[in-house]
Amino acid sequence: MATLSDFGAFMERFILHPPQQLPLKGLTFAVKDIFDVEGYVTGFGNPDWARTHGAAVSTAPAVLAVLNAGATCVGKTVMDEMAYSINGENKHYGTPTNPCAPDRVPGGSSSGSAVAVSAELVDFSLGTDTGGSVRVPAAFCGIYGFRPSHGIVSTTGVTPMAQSFDTVGWFARDPIILNRIGHLLLQLPDMDPVHPNRIIIPDDCFQLLSIPSDRVTQVLFKSLEKLFGGEVVKHINLGDYVNDRVPSLKHFMDKSNEQKEYNIPSLVALSSSMRLLQRYEFKNNHGDWVLSIKPDLGPGISERIWEAIRTTDEKINICHTVRNELHAALTSLLEDFGILAIPTVPGPPPKLQTEATKLETFRVGAFSLLSIAGVSGFCQVTIPLGMYDNLPVAVSLLAKHGSDGFLLNLVESLYVPLKEQIKIAESMNY
Repeated sequence: MATLSDFGAFMERFILHPPQQLPLKGLTFAVKDIFDVEGYVTGFGNPDWARTHGAAVSTAPAVLAVLNAGATCVGKTVMDEMAYSINGENKHYGTPTNPCAPDRVPGGSSSGSAVAVSAELVDFSLGTDTGGSVRVPAAFCGIYGFRPSHGIVSTTGVTPMAQSFDTVGWFARDPIILNRIGHLLLQLPDMDPVHPNRIIIPDDCFQLLSIPSDRVTQVLFKSLEKLFGGEVVKHINLGDYVNDRVPSLKHFMDKSNEQKEYNIPSLVALSSSMRLLQRYEFKNNHGDWVLSIKPDLGPGISERIWEAIRTTDEKINICHTVRNELHAALTSLLEDFGILAIPTVPGPPPKLQTEATKLETFRVGAFSLLSIAGVSGFCQVTIPLGMYDNLPVAVSLLAKHGSDGFLLNLVESLYVPLKEQIKIAESMNY
């Protein structure tokens, strides 16, 4: 019945809510300067690139997806030039300050995206990961970072680096938001978490750590045991497994490396295969531009880019064979609900402006670990484990290609037990 208070306009009063609220409403985010945003130049980390390219005429689908879900974009972030570094240093735009360790590199190439999340400037951010550019800065800045299964999230509107490895990834401070972003970008249905039926611990990979391995493994093991029991944990030597199951790696074996303590020869070979194909695809994407513009490039990056320009197609077919063999080998190892736990990187972030020669040992170990998901195309999440000696500690979990939802749900379920174990570890300083 109409009343005086509504001016007699209504037959009946009721409220109909929209069928669902926008899932990311109220959240803020930033995007790496590798994503197209309509009306803005995609700078690709280098002023010569920005100077020679016009404004984007459309916005990358990954960015549109989070905008349409209600999130607010607050800007673009600094990145390493042409995405060709895992350090996070940029001589043109400055190096974003690592909130966890201001005298250390933030990690790259998605440096600004990781720093913006770690410094609580945004709730989440988008980056890209080709050789490690989400996983490394997440580890160095003490936050969560997710590299999805290769080819699952659209890279349209993202400046390519090397298409065989390029992925759109994202950062968050907690796994709940990480999972929400993942469900949106991966278009996943809501599903109950599934318990892993095996958790593979490659002891040889944890021996690469420069900090006591117990500081990583014990926090992880105790959290996993609390949730799933100890019987699901299996120990292996991943280097031997890969050596036996990926025969094409023999073309990339370097006998001179086998006696060095920090090496796992089969994973060093895997890294060599990945970086060769990466150089070749980078050259095909950007070689003409580099040769014609001769851009001003920072130290380390300049050498890598010009090495890529000189790359030929020798062994490229073998690189693709290695990818297929590793994908099959790790699929057999993990099956549907298996998890592989590895260090994300071999140690804490290096100091700012460390000479490239001094970083070589770190890079060899880092790319040995990073190439596992990179070459197989599997999904990987970086999980922060607090601080050791006032520097951030992290671990990674991998699941088979297409198991992104399973992995994201698992990480969310680990959140509380991990917090408890991190608190214990930090109080005991182990």
